[in-house]
Amino acid sequence: MHRVPIVMAIALSLAGCSLGSQPMPFGLNSAANAGAPAPYASRLGDEQASSPRKSERSQPVGERVASLDTSREAPASNARSAKAPPGALADRDYATTKLDADAARDLINAYRREKGLKPVTLNADLSKAAKAHARDLAKWDRISHYGSDGSNPWDRVKRAGYNARVAAENVGTGQATFAEVLAGWKASAGHNKNLLLAEGQNIGLALVHEPKTEFKTFWTLVIATPL
Repeated sequence: MHRVPIVMAIALSLAGCSLGSQPMPFGLNSAANAGAPAPYASRLGDEQASSPRKSERSQPVGERVASLDTSREAPASNARSAKAPPGALADRDYATTKLDADAARDLINAYRREKGLKPVTLNADLSKAAKAHARDLAKWDRISHYGSDGSNPWDRVKRAGYNARVAAENVGTGQATFAEVLAGWKASAGHNKNLLLAEGQNIGLALVHEPKTEFKTFWTLVIATPL
């Protein structure tokens, strides 16, 4: 039986200063975003991993077959689901903000190639999972790897119809371009590990730009390997 890790990342850098707590399961860690202009708020982060609990591995198809142990927290309302300070990004220009998924994939693959890794390909199901989470974050103007319904990245990948052996997720908020969020991910140990996931084969990418929110932009990357 394969172990099925879920690699996730959450951290905070704000206006060139980092905030956070000591590493802990399901906890926040700080990670400075290199070259970030001020005022600036983004969330990047350190990795977490989990595998299906033994009791879940034999459940019938259609049931929840893998999830993180959430007994220690309420998924949608805890400290890892924070919001941006009012007006933190009011002076940033998002007029040309957009996501070109093909160009973003090429940037990721160029970075992977530098490290001797195989390229990844865009996958519609993973992009569906990424988009669903980005929309959910934008709706509530928050940042977390937990959805407002309590879902985690693994749940969303499964819901989207992708049968994964390995799945990882990076999120970012406040960045005006993909190059900017990618630079932040590279500068964060946990996010960088996800970008360089050796067994990664497919990715999904999403951006939701919601000017009425404090975070303004909500970026999600999902990288996975099928069974």
